[in-house]
Amino acid sequence: MTGSEFSARIAGPAKDVGKKVWDALANPLGEPSPHPFTRFAFFDALETSGSAALETGWQPVHLVLERDGRPIGLLPLYLKNHSYGEYVFDHAWAEALDRAGGRYYPKLQASVPFTPVTEHRLLVAANENRGEIGRLLLNAGEAAVNQLEASSLHITFLTEEEWKLAGEADFLQRADQQFHWQNRGYESFDAFLGDLTSAKRKKIRKERDAVAAAGVTFDWRTGRDLTEGVWDDFFAGYMDTGSRKWGNPYLTREFFSRVGQNMGEQILLVVAKRGGRTIGGALNFVGGGVLYGRNWGATEFVELLHFEACYYQAIEFAIANKLGRVEAGAQGPHKIARGYLPRPTYSAHYIAHIGLRRAVADFLAHERGAIAEEMKELAGLAPFKKA
Repeated sequence: MTGSEFSARIAGPAKDVGKKVWDALANPLGEPSPHPFTRFAFFDALETSGSAALETGWQPVHLVLERDGRPIGLLPLYLKNHSYGEYVFDHAWAEALDRAGGRYYPKLQASVPFTPVTEHRLLVAANENRGEIGRLLLNAGEAAVNQLEASSLHITFLTEEEWKLAGEADFLQRADQQFHWQNRGYESFDAFLGDLTSAKRKKIRKERDAVAAAGVTFDWRTGRDLTEGVWDDFFAGYMDTGSRKWGNPYLTREFFSRVGQNMGEQILLVVAKRGGRTIGGALNFVGGGVLYGRNWGATEFVELLHFEACYYQAIEFAIANKLGRVEAGAQGPHKIARGYLPRPTYSAHYIAHIGLRRAVADFLAHERGAIAEEMKELAGLAPFKKA
């Protein structure tokens, strides 16, 4: 895309965009605790470690918008030959286009690989008009579909503001839900439990007591405490659990070393131990007053360990550090009973094939209504005492 002032180019991997340029666009206000999943360090760790790379079907083709040669916008972008690791499912769309004689892959994916967390996808420099630059990035993304001979562009877990902007640009709009815990100014975990109904309060205490009775204790590791030995232990559990549940865990051992070295101050690793040995762990990231639960694994089965390590320890840490929210990742209506309530998530889709576009548009119109109704029903199951 070219014009009197603006041009857009495909820069390739994050290292070719450069840390200084990337972080200036991802964190234009210079926040001391930025969103962890827009940082250069996170994308570079994914790509350099081989977790998100051409070999795994995630070819980095990050799109940079410039004015007179100065970067003012960035759309993190991947050319993909599959739909895994995205958490917004379009396999049925691919099958439909294949049956119609078309070709769905490659497609373009604007997202953080393997990370279903909402944040800005249209990264805009400081002192620029976010709406104007956002529209130009969307236009450049459409142009990249043709340039790279892709079928479509999918922007997932973008903000509601960006979702509306994409809708105005004729992208198809999709909605879904996640489950988040909100800190209501609690001074302790018991204070949180005091907000719950008696039955739910007793259930959570019983679950926590069962894990403690099994002899499991927990350490919180962050910053310099994230040694290579700690990562070795965590990775063993991550691979064991991931291999049994999904068959092929996405993240390489090198990825964890890189994020530990370059952004360890924004990492919380909950380490579960029994008999002096590490038996599991839950990886979280922190930024902007939010704790983001990401990866989990264990080498031994302890009933209810997952709930304690991933949900209750996260709440404990958030209360202790006065964080406003815990986002526990994708899926999981079972989280409602543990104080995590439904919140909307958004994605936007540009599909070049007119027939598929029409069919998907009809499907999404019905799906959005169904999701809205489901969220209302699930919110009614909240474990909190009625006001």
